[in-house]
Amino acid sequence: MMRWLYACFMGLAQPLLRRKLRQRGVREPGYLDAVEERFGRYALPPLPADGQTIWVHAVSLGETRAAAVLLARLREALPQMRLLLTHGTATGRAEGKKLLRAGDVQAWLPWDTPGAVQRFLAHFQPRIGILMETEVWPNLVAACVRAEVPLVLANARLSEKSMRQAQRLAWLSRPAYRSLAAVWAQTEDDAARFAALGAPVRGVFGNLKFDAMPNAEQLAQGRAWRATLGQPVVMFASSREGEEVEFLQVLKDFRASGLAGAAPNAPDLIADQSRAVQWLIVPRHPQRFNEVAALIESQGFTVSRRSQWGAQPAAAQPAAVWLGDSLGEMALYYGLSDAALLGGSFAPLGGQNLIEAAACACPVLMGPHTFNFSEAAELAQSAGAASRHASLRDAVVAACGLVTDGARRADMAAAASRFAQAHRGATDQTVAAVRGLLG
Repeated sequence: MMRWLYACFMGLAQPLLRRKLRQRGVREPGYLDAVEERFGRYALPPLPADGQTIWVHAVSLGETRAAAVLLARLREALPQMRLLLTHGTATGRAEGKKLLRAGDVQAWLPWDTPGAVQRFLAHFQPRIGILMETEVWPNLVAACVRAEVPLVLANARLSEKSMRQAQRLAWLSRPAYRSLAAVWAQTEDDAARFAALGAPVRGVFGNLKFDAMPNAEQLAQGRAWRATLGQPVVMFASSREGEEVEFLQVLKDFRASGLAGAAPNAPDLIADQSRAVQWLIVPRHPQRFNEVAALIESQGFTVSRRSQWGAQPAAAQPAAVWLGDSLGEMALYYGLSDAALLGGSFAPLGGQNLIEAAACACPVLMGPHTFNFSEAAELAQSAGAASRHASLRDAVVAACGLVTDGARRADMAAAASRFAQAHRGATDQTVAAVRGLLG
């Protein structure tokens, strides 16, 4: 009865979804691609029910990058597989295109109405469904149970905040989690939270992202550029809306008058150090690149955009702030940087993933809000690969000190590399578990 009410609500909300897609498409045209797929209607030909279609759902960019690691091993273990890759965001879909091979199919995951998910399953006939990290929809789960398609949650994470939200809607969430075929959690804490919601936790495998190797060519290029610079580089990695303006204001304050309330000679020192650093901002969401460029200039800073560098070294682009406005080049940015501030952790947004930074041996300075990746953040801090700071202002001060202390920075970089290597292995366990379900 309760899921019927939910289904009615989702059906009535479809006109709002169409309007939202049109509005979002103004800023991100990718949302206007194949809109009818969102409602379970496909121009793509149906796939045969031959048991070879492995369906992987990666809602957004981060999940898609985690899926890339898993897919590489799945193709080795299941050489006859056909991939059905679904997404919920335009950035995820754009990244996912890079993972497709001949015979693979890419589509939007449909809106969670009974009719749409039934049409989806009938059209693509998947042998198994693998949801990456967080995406669990009640009607989709129920339809998979009826169609006898095992649906699993891989690389699964669940924050305290998300668990509390799910518990408030327990009449809807508990049946959905309980009906999954398996949950393979990232951490013991994630496993406990899923179990509290009734999910069938079948293993704690760690985070697939530890098994992702950074792009070696990009990393080498970034490090080569860094070696030619006459100043250290600090990146604000995956910054979120509201954080950039606070960050720029901190830089303005330091450059104008130093650090208020510090020791007598500290203000001049911090002001000098902040001027000596080359600051780099890489926004989390690509649709905000132009917005952040305008913001930098409105705060009185000159800006140089990566999209205008071409193949020239970054040093040939003098500006107070560099803007990383390219997709798929995080390894280059981490290689170029002496240290990174962790976006999403200085506002109550839960933080972004720091594993890629560690794999690139880039020290991380994070804020107080890392609940989306709490265990990884705590382990990185314990390993000496990251440090935590109460505010963005404190983190900027710490970054200035770190990048001017070569020995300490080298120690943190080495600790980051060791930390990344120590936690690999989740991919092999996940592939073995998938093969076990497939029999």
